[in-house]
Amino acid sequence: MPGIVPGKDNQAMQGLSHGLRRTSWLLLAMALLLASGLASAQRTEGDRASATGAYEAETSVRNQTDGEREAAFGRALAQVLVKATGDTGAATRPGVREELSKAKDYVDGYDYRQDEGVSANGAPSFRTMLVTRFKRDAVDGLVGMLGLPVWPLPRAKPVLWLAIDDGSGARLVGLAQANAARAVLDQAKSRGFALGLPSGNAAEQAAVGAIWRGDTAAIASLSSRYSPPMQLLGKLYRGSGGWIADWTFVDKGKVLSKWTTNSPDARRAMSGGADGAANALFKRYAKSGSGGPPGRFRVRILGVASADDYMRLAGYLDGLSIVKRVQPVFATRDTLELDLDLATGVNGFARYVDRNGVLLQVDNSRPVDAGTGVPADATQRPAEGVTTFRMGSRED
Repeated sequence: MPGIVPGKDNQAMQGLSHGLRRTSWLLLAMALLLASGLASAQRTEGDRASATGAYEAETSVRNQTDGEREAAFGRALAQVLVKATGDTGAATRPGVREELSKAKDYVDGYDYRQDEGVSANGAPSFRTMLVTRFKRDAVDGLVGMLGLPVWPLPRAKPVLWLAIDDGSGARLVGLAQANAARAVLDQAKSRGFALGLPSGNAAEQAAVGAIWRGDTAAIASLSSRYSPPMQLLGKLYRGSGGWIADWTFVDKGKVLSKWTTNSPDARRAMSGGADGAANALFKRYAKSGSGGPPGRFRVRILGVASADDYMRLAGYLDGLSIVKRVQPVFATRDTLELDLDLATGVNGFARYVDRNGVLLQVDNSRPVDAGTGVPADATQRPAEGVTTFRMGSRED
């Protein structure tokens, strides 16, 4: 038997070991994809449009007609509002539905992308994606106007410590195995933030046991070389009927949330980690919108000089979903005071109604003429806490 050559044979063995580990991870990634019943999408070559920021979104479309595109703009804006606010229910908030129907006004640009894939039965499949870019200032203005919560940018990038056991033992997903965690990484992007992966060195690989038993202190210590001091710990394993993932989110050594996701589809079970982390980050770091908190507000409306003016005002307020209730307080010859229950603050309400000219806010710091809304020294200033508007020009 030939002798072992020092150094040379060790390098060969290390190369073989590295190759086996790499092959093992490739097989694991394929197993996770096949377990869901679908193969990964194969994209066409060349430059490809994609949504990369919080103010961009991708939506599937049947064709490239104007009607299909404008309908997709509404779905895309709903996605962007979730990213911008962190609130998964943002699209159902009062006032948002009306704005989604006008999503085209918020669009900065768009592109199409053709995705080619393979279905579960092996047949080729094609899907057209619309990539929409929205005007950041316009979206931020909408968020503030409607009193939606704000999840400030830039956002933290927690480190994902994910261990996967497909039945052959738990292994850590490091940078070199990023494709095995693609589902959770992509879902994080769709929620408006990013997850990082550890480098996967020997010391980190040895920490799989700590992840499996939920030793957050050990992982936080190991993660101290990374920034910020946030960790998402996850263990994905086979269970009855599919896959189970147990998650723990840690911020500066404090456990913010624990949850479990399960699905027959390994990718769905995995993506639930990003959703839980986004919810924890939103709960901790989101702030109230600049429109102010909802509540009951007294408003003074000038220029209500006839029954026709009153009916126009009442019909307008009744059609605003941000106005929950209208209670008349008192009226004079051409002035009306109302208590409004609003889903946003009165500042947000003022910005909302000012856009179409039915109601225009009046400087409340000086006396105004009730009929014209212009400064007039002889007119008494309204009571403190009352916001003054005047009726705008009648629409033709």
